[in-house]
Amino acid sequence: MTTIQPFHAAPFIKEIGRGAKGARSMDRGQARALWGAIIEGRVSDLELGGILLSMRIKGESVDELDGFLEAAEASFDKLHAPDGDFAPVVIPSYNGARKMPNLTALLAMLLAREGVPVLVHGVAHDVGRVATAEVFEALGVHASPDHAAAEAALAEGRVAFITIDALAPRLAWMLSLRRILGVRNSMHTLVKIMQPFAGAALRLVSYTHPEYLESLGAFFTQNKGHAFLMRGTEGETVANANKAQKIDWFHDGERTVLVEKQTVVDTLPELPEDKSAESTAAWIQAVLRGDVPVPESIAEQVAHCKAVAQQMSTFLPDPRVGI
Repeated sequence: MTTIQPFHAAPFIKEIGRGAKGARSMDRGQARALWGAIIEGRVSDLELGGILLSMRIKGESVDELDGFLEAAEASFDKLHAPDGDFAPVVIPSYNGARKMPNLTALLAMLLAREGVPVLVHGVAHDVGRVATAEVFEALGVHASPDHAAAEAALAEGRVAFITIDALAPRLAWMLSLRRILGVRNSMHTLVKIMQPFAGAALRLVSYTHPEYLESLGAFFTQNKGHAFLMRGTEGETVANANKAQKIDWFHDGERTVLVEKQTVVDTLPELPEDKSAESTAAWIQAVLRGDVPVPESIAEQVAHCKAVAQQMSTFLPDPRVGI
């Protein structure tokens, strides 16, 4: 029987728990050690509460995000994408929608129709909101129960949706602490930026609070992976059907603007008035059949995703060419 060695977190709390102005950030190695110990269950409940609330007040530095993410990604087995003409696209879905129809599933299915492997990971439900999982279920796209089923869906050219509980159970546990503490913690940011594949993948990342535009921008510049960063549509990483958000593409430590700024689209789409999962799914099916046009901003997002995913696989020239 393996004995879990407790992690003495007081020295870390002493530094990060001095308030928004007095707190000092951890370096990458310290952040990796602390977050890894939390994920492994080696930090007491009292210390864990202090850490999560301290980080909530202080905010994460770029090095802390890097260290936290390394620990988070080390806690679960990575997925393997099928060989082909496109690198996989990763779409996190942890917010759902309340004011507008949740069209994350439309984005994923349009990409899959173009031959791009698409993995959507997220929560099964979100109180008071329509979760992407519920829209997928209404479309007949069932959540993969495990990694093997998700990989099989990708190999067959279908959208793979997997809940965070099935993808990374220890990370799901940390997300669940919101119900106890009443506030989100750093894991809610980490699941939106993590890379769940063993090989290269294009991550679609959104932010809600303006300060995360800068912190995540700095993180992806340092992290040097491929990612699109945009303001979320009610927190979801799908372009707003009524206006095109600014989209920044991070690649090899560089930042390229793909969509310049938020602009109202030329032709407003006729979205379903009923925001329920069933009505949203029926509308998405009408779009996929060609009965209803794809919203301009989402069509543009699909084109950019496809071009970059292809470039990542085959090293084509600037993906903006021809869009």
